[in-house]
Amino acid sequence: MKVFTTLILCLIILQSAPINAAQSKENLAKATQNPVAPMISVPFQNNWDFGIGPADAMRYTLNFQPVVPFSLNSEFNLVVRTIVPYIYAEAPVKGGHDESGLGDITQSFFFVPKKSMDGWIVGAGPVFYYPSATNDALGGEKWGTGPTVVALKQENGLTYGFLSNHIWSFAGKKYRDEISATFIQPFFSYTTKTYTIFGVNTESTYDWVNSQWTVPVNLSVTQMLKIGSLPLTCQAGYRYYLDAPDDGPDWGLRFTITFLFPE
Repeated sequence: MKVFTTLILCLIILQSAPINAAQSKENLAKATQNPVAPMISVPFQNNWDFGIGPADAMRYTLNFQPVVPFSLNSEFNLVVRTIVPYIYAEAPVKGGHDESGLGDITQSFFFVPKKSMDGWIVGAGPVFYYPSATNDALGGEKWGTGPTVVALKQENGLTYGFLSNHIWSFAGKKYRDEISATFIQPFFSYTTKTYTIFGVNTESTYDWVNSQWTVPVNLSVTQMLKIGSLPLTCQAGYRYYLDAPDDGPDWGLRFTITFLFPE
């Protein structure tokens, strides 16, 4: 628990950092809770999962997750969301070997109307899965693709909605399992007047090949701040797995720093 305590202390210290212009802070806080906001953001998401396998092993995943929007015309933006994972995985069985390296990359392309629909922000497009893992134990060695969609609404400090995709494999190493996985992420957050954000979500995946759910529930606290002229957010969170494979994790921690580049 020392890691979690340190992260909370970091949030408390950083919360005192001032940000100017209340209106711009409000708009920026809303943008940080919108997965397809027309703003460049660069999150570094650190995840620790515990209780894996008979050895109660730990798995650390650093997700580099840049979000880059492009204005296509007067009606649509294209928002590109990329997840590049670096993984360190302890051996799940005693006497096994620890593994580390780059994991498989997931990249989503959302076509997002610039005008909301009755207050709802929506987007849809393709998602691609690349076999970029540097170690065959850390990736699926398959190419994949499928559809992705997002919908959310923001009002009175609340943000709620969902993001989902489905990926099918279509090429890759024949001896590896096919991929057919549905990802569902409902999310809810509340932003206070001091721009502290309390959030809850699940990042659930259903593996159709093995008929297996993985359902982590994430509770998080996020603080918006500035270092010099650069806005960013600092987030600490706890994760509990409602369902997972037999050798999957029991619980986890998250700490994320996101650098923001508003227009």
